Amino acid sequence: MKNLSPLAKLGVTAVFIFTTVSFPKYNVTGLIPFFLYPVILFRLADTNFFRCLKATAFVLPLILMTGIINPFIDKTPFDIAGLFVVRGGVISLITLLIKGMLCLSASYVFAETTKVDELCGTLRRIHVPKLIVTVFLLTWRYIFVMKEEVSIMLEAYHLRAPGQKGIHYSAWGSFLGQLFLRSFDRADELYQAMLLRGYNGNYFYACSRGKYPALKNWIYFIAVSALILAFRFFNIPEIIGTLVTHLSGV
Repeated sequence: MKNLSPLAKLGVTAVFIFTTVSFPKYNVTGLIPFFLYPVILFRLADTNFFRCLKATAFVLPLILMTGIINPFIDKTPFDIAGLFVVRGGVISLITLLIKGMLCLSASYVFAETTKVDELCGTLRRIHVPKLIVTVFLLTWRYIFVMKEEVSIMLEAYHLRAPGQKGIHYSAWGSFLGQLFLRSFDRADELYQAMLLRGYNGNYFYACSRGKYPALKNWIYFIAVSALILAFRFFNIPEIIGTLVTHLSGV
């Protein structure tokens, strides 16, 4: 997976996400085959679902909040295999959660197998504006600087308040203020270091041209995209169910 071109992986991930979100809100069964994509990618990328769930856990509640009111608004009755009736809002909520999990899984595997420099180089190759790519790259890198500053400040706070769990609410304001000032100073130091290294407004991204075999990338992009689109236009579980019913009737 890591030997594929970032452009091919980005293209397939975009096709998967746009195809997934294009499903109607009541089409739960049509989304089932799409679980094959993240499952196979987890295997190829040598990662697992639980690691992905841990990294994206903060997003899932947001997805749930966007559709939690659906069961109370959409009261359209749906008969489930003649066994029981549920509201359409419940089905649309389940569909929304499945879409969110699939898109997060695909995005997570792409991020795990693609370096940020290679991603920025790919974005420039498809003519994304230079300013947007540079801001994205520097913001991404500065997140880790902020994380380091927070870790240092938390350690200093706990040394001054041993045995205390978390940060007392009375210190929240001063803590955030110190974090802002330290971040500002650190950002200025980073910018001065960039100027000393010849930064003039242009950022030279990692060039991946010629690094990856073109044929393998084209085959991956075309084959996987065609399979994803086939899953979109043909409801595989419904087809299999109809076939099994027909054979059992015979």
